[in-house]
Amino acid sequence: MLKKLIAEIVGTFTLVFAGTGAIIVNQQTNGVITHVGIAATFGLAIMIMIFAVGRVSGAHFNPAVTIGAAVAKRFEWKEVAPYIIAQCIGAFIASGALKALFPENAMLGTCAPSGSEMQSLILEAIMTFFLVFVILNSTDKFSPNWVVPAIAIGGTITLDALFGGPISGASMNPARSLAPAVVSGHMASIWVYMAGPILGGIVAAIVYALVREKE
Repeated sequence: MLKKLIAEIVGTFTLVFAGTGAIIVNQQTNGVITHVGIAATFGLAIMIMIFAVGRVSGAHFNPAVTIGAAVAKRFEWKEVAPYIIAQCIGAFIASGALKALFPENAMLGTCAPSGSEMQSLILEAIMTFFLVFVILNSTDKFSPNWVVPAIAIGGTITLDALFGGPISGASMNPARSLAPAVVSGHMASIWVYMAGPILGGIVAAIVYALVREKE
């Protein structure tokens, strides 16, 4: 179990450090990375970490994924809380490191709705549905071969970030949202990024059960 939790800490740290780090660097350099670059950074961070530790922990790196997997009966409920704690630890270490590196940056990659909270809540739920649905189906069909899932999951995150990023920030991940919000002190609308992804993950698990091919 310890190996799994360490893998989740490292994977979530990589996601938050690289992903929100790309947002910060883009702001610091007047848009050098671009929105497309930020979306690609999040997708690539997930993809390489799936390659690295997918066989160790299942490469969740996201409380919504962990909860969705448990609802889908693909993960033990007794391991949900330890996984979420590990994911939050990794995310907070990443945001703390970015705060130390860029103390002048006010938001540290914190997600915030560009429109209404309800708009972002629904968008986060739908994008997380896509993500968890792809995760459950790709890992079910191709496991223990992690090549296809890594590409599919990284691609889904990039896709969601490309179209949803300008509206909600395309978090799809409560740990990714909570850490920079707490460290930067910008907690407005944080409930959107807790409730939306978890709701989307649960719905994805239900739909996955309906379409799953029986052995």
